[in-house]
Amino acid sequence: MLQTSESGAPMTWVDLVLSSGPEVIVVLVVTLAMSLASWFIIAMKWWQFRRIGRQSLRFFQALETSTGLREGYRGVMKLQPSPFNRLFKEGLAFYTEINPGALTEAFERGKFSLSDAQLEALKLVLGKEISAERDAVAHYVPWLATIGVVSPLLGLLGTVLGVMDAFIGIASRGSGNLAAVAPGVAAALITTVGGLAVAIPAVMAYNFFANRVGRFEGELDGFGNALIGWMAREGWL
Repeated sequence: MLQTSESGAPMTWVDLVLSSGPEVIVVLVVTLAMSLASWFIIAMKWWQFRRIGRQSLRFFQALETSTGLREGYRGVMKLQPSPFNRLFKEGLAFYTEINPGALTEAFERGKFSLSDAQLEALKLVLGKEISAERDAVAHYVPWLATIGVVSPLLGLLGTVLGVMDAFIGIASRGSGNLAAVAPGVAAALITTVGGLAVAIPAVMAYNFFANRVGRFEGELDGFGNALIGWMAREGWL
């Protein structure tokens, strides 16, 4: 039930929404859908980064307890797939394709080495895997930026349509006093408020997750370089 004043004007923002025209209602429904989508993406990405953090911790703990690449590979194989895990396996898989048996005890360190072209190919393979992991983590993050840009414009569109509808109603009734204009304009402005309410957390979340993606890519790139250095230190290169 609407709460209205003695003059019939809405008294709360809920009353304003319920008394709004269809164009304002449609804009608010679309804005609500965008809000739900943005919060779903925020929750999903927060959980994804939290999971990656746990997996990375277990991965590096397994490597720290190993005495060499072979032992590290055996320990990593027991873990669940993760970005660092896949990067490590991809690098060693490429090396064993060139030097079969590198992961066996019979492999003699320093007996085989990679040519400059093969070393560059190894770096390209690692770089490709890093890009794939980055793209997987960054999936849906740009949607937060899209929602943050579109929702205020959508709210402004609803406001303009609502104001137009209010003035058309005033013209049809032949009354232009403040009491007649204010409810319609106030109802129209709700869409602007809704658009901003959606955009602010979406933009903040986008900046946060974009920064996390950049840091994650840097960590992967650093580990790829460390893996090549580890190979060289053990006489694999």
